[in-house]
Amino acid sequence: MTVLSIRMIGDPVLRTPATTVATAGAGAAVDRSTAELIADMFETMDAVAGIGLAAPQIGVSRRIFTFDVAGERGAVINPELSLLGERSFTAREPDEGPAEGENLLREGCLSVADIYAPVTRSQRVLLTGTDPEGSAVRHEATGLLAACFQHEVDHLDGRLFVDRLTGADKVAAVRALRSREYGQAIDQTLGSRKTSHSSFFAS
Repeated sequence: MTVLSIRMIGDPVLRTPATTVATAGAGAAVDRSTAELIADMFETMDAVAGIGLAAPQIGVSRRIFTFDVAGERGAVINPELSLLGERSFTAREPDEGPAEGENLLREGCLSVADIYAPVTRSQRVLLTGTDPEGSAVRHEATGLLAACFQHEVDHLDGRLFVDRLTGADKVAAVRALRSREYGQAIDQTLGSRKTSHSSFFAS
């Protein structure tokens, strides 16, 4: 297994809808090259303490993502997402109260250095697809896991979380991305990954 480089905002692969993965059919495990890709994705995600990683973020335009959130871990091939719940900001710990103050989830992204902001997400989703062994995936999720699934599927559709920001958060993100210092922030982020972990959403 190999830890791969994560592509940063500005790379065209992050803005290109990913290609559907050809499979051998229900019950059939993925081929060797896809299995190796998924193993490398887990290795890369774990190396940067990410909670999710989509294949385009390592330069591979295929509809696959991995995740590791609150004890739930897996890989999904050709995911489809149904949005079932109300749309709102996400609480970091739903049992501790509403999504505000310290309990407000501010998403970040391994492909977008030094920008964090709350994102309006459906609070309940149904994820379907296939796992690496060829078994059907059907996973209903809420809260942080639901936000993670939406974040990663956005990547497969060529979208980044900054595209979903609104109001002052959108203005601040655009200003940061256009600043002269942003290239330096990317360089510093890439350099820090060689020696330390970070806890962003992987992207």
